[in-house]
Amino acid sequence: MNNYETVFILNPVLSDEQAKDTVEKFVKVLKKANAEILNNEQWGLRKLAYPINKKSTGFYNLIEFSAPSTAINSLETEYRRDESVMRFLTTVLDKHAVVYNERRRKGEFKNKENKKPVKKAEETTR
Repeated sequence: MNNYETVFILNPVLSDEQAKDTVEKFVKVLKKANAEILNNEQWGLRKLAYPINKKSTGFYNLIEFSAPSTAINSLETEYRRDESVMRFLTTVLDKHAVVYNERRRKGEFKNKENKKPVKKAEETTR
């Protein structure tokens, strides 16, 4: 079994409840294909980099999972069938990405105390 992550964008005209139900539908598809869900994040309504179907925003979602490779075909078929999915991308994670995602879920990269203030270009030339 490989580790995967999939990001998909849902149509912004959906209500929050409809968006959650759609995400749950895809989680059920994965579980039916013997996948183990490692993480499920709903990033909320975000601005798109470019318009898709004349829409400038969309509900972003991330699902990390471990599954046999046959599960990807059934998941992406469901993405294509669902009209509320505007875009999707599923990638295989290597061992470094798996470690990074575990650390990200634990919150290691959110610690703002360790960040040093960035000097502006004007301050360094004085």
